[in-house]
Amino acid sequence: MKARLNLTIDETLLSHIKAYSKSKKVSISELVEQYVLSISKPAKQQNIIDMVEKLKSAKFNVNADLKKDFYEEQTSKYGC
Repeated sequence: MKARLNLTIDETLLSHIKAYSKSKKVSISELVEQYVLSISKPAKQQNIIDMVEKLKSAKFNVNADLKKDFYEEQTSKYGC
């Protein structure tokens, strides 16, 4: 069921709204209705699995000697 609503807005804004609605071939009522529906929807939470799948894979050398690399980096960093 549709109901009437009167709005009081600035004349300049009204002319912009009319031009926009004319260019989109949509009534002002439909624009207002769509806007209110869009802001009243709760934000969709992202699924954690989707977020993890978007992560880039790490570039890691499986054959590397991690212990040796660690000590070499510490030696170059601290000079011991």
